[in-house]
Amino acid sequence: MRAGREEGLKIRNAAAWKGGPQRQPRVRVQGDSVGRALLHPVRSVPLAFLAVILLGAGLLMLPAARTAAEADPVLPALFTAVSAVCVTGLITVDTPTFWTPFGHAVILGLIQVGGFGIMTLATLLALLVRKSIGLRGQLVAQSETHTLNFGDVRSVLFRVARIMIVFEAVTAAVLTVRFWFAYDDNPGTALWHGTFHAVSAFNNAGFALYSDSLISFADDPWIIIPVCLAVIAGGLGFPVLIALLKGGVRMKDWTIHLRLTVFGTLLLLAAGFVLFGAFEWNRDETLGPMSAGGKLLATLAGSVFPRTAGFNSIDYAAASPETLMITNILMFIGGGSAGTAGGIKITTFLVLGFAIWNEIRGRDQVTIAHRSISSSAQRQALSVALLGVAAVVSGTLLLLMFTDYSLEKVLFESISAFATVGVSTGITYDLPANAQWVLMALMFTGRIGTITVASSLALSSRPRLYQLPEERPIIG
Repeated sequence: MRAGREEGLKIRNAAAWKGGPQRQPRVRVQGDSVGRALLHPVRSVPLAFLAVILLGAGLLMLPAARTAAEADPVLPALFTAVSAVCVTGLITVDTPTFWTPFGHAVILGLIQVGGFGIMTLATLLALLVRKSIGLRGQLVAQSETHTLNFGDVRSVLFRVARIMIVFEAVTAAVLTVRFWFAYDDNPGTALWHGTFHAVSAFNNAGFALYSDSLISFADDPWIIIPVCLAVIAGGLGFPVLIALLKGGVRMKDWTIHLRLTVFGTLLLLAAGFVLFGAFEWNRDETLGPMSAGGKLLATLAGSVFPRTAGFNSIDYAAASPETLMITNILMFIGGGSAGTAGGIKITTFLVLGFAIWNEIRGRDQVTIAHRSISSSAQRQALSVALLGVAAVVSGTLLLLMFTDYSLEKVLFESISAFATVGVSTGITYDLPANAQWVLMALMFTGRIGTITVASSLALSSRPRLYQLPEERPIIG
């Protein structure tokens, strides 16, 4: 028996040495690696946004989408699609006159899909059709909705859809009635205008069906207040809206994220209201000719709309340099996380502020409301802020190279694009093609998120299995 086993072993060894049958080592196929890299949940979100942008641009290139058939549709269609999907609102052509009702419907659809989140929408449709969701789908939905637990994804998606529909429907109803009875629109036109601006407001997109945006309605409370409320609601972020609408949670039991977002929003709105009013109240170019009530409404809009909404309550080309600077700050900070707002987000700004304050006081831990903030959260906040600064600086430098506009106007345009705001001093219409490509890159980066883009570019990451010795450089 033993001799038989030894003989069989010799035969197998001989066959191996002579090139006989043997198990081949598994070879990793390069295509499989690329496929897995592209299908990674963090990378699939930018790819999905890019796919919808291209689809939207293709629809806007159709002759039925624009009023002038002889106009070159490629660059305007692509720029408008990027702006709509990234819920920005910057435009290179006049939305109400260049695009037909079909084009307006395409833009509205792109805004809705971009605001809800493409991967979130795809996951919700999969849930409705299959009644189930795989692990990859859960990871993708988590990257869009910023939920923490796998079990939360299904309920969060349906809550997000319900919240969005309710806010948009209520805002659309108020605007429709106002357009119908106060501005002599027929019922169909009033309904369409009300729906379009409600969706644009809640998704912080800033697209309007009027050539002067909402400047003509700056003193109408039945237009400005519903739009402002919708902008604020969409900008708070879905986790905050879900927590606030759930009820039954005492303020002392609020999470740090909820506290930072709510109180940070109130603080920025108040600061923006006071400073905007102080700088523009008596200026003949902006608020000066208006009544006191109209000035208050326009000032409210001036503090809300720069929080990534993109509507205009004044002509920013005529605004004072101080107002432009305050607007730059509000735009760059943006709104709440996991919502329709852009910017670096309120939580990022406040976490960095508390980190600086605790460092000044000589504390090792960063604490907020008797809770400590992890070092990883601080590093992420710092990364988001610095990457945002880098994006704005790079975009500003390129625009200065490609155009003859002043630094003040170019910086305003760059921040507006990166923070997906959409307000402009009026230079977007006249930008050359290469400058438009810069703005499209800034809008895409700002919508997807600097961290997501950076993660998408990093095709592999390996944890370090050892600790290097520490050394303290001289800071400051």
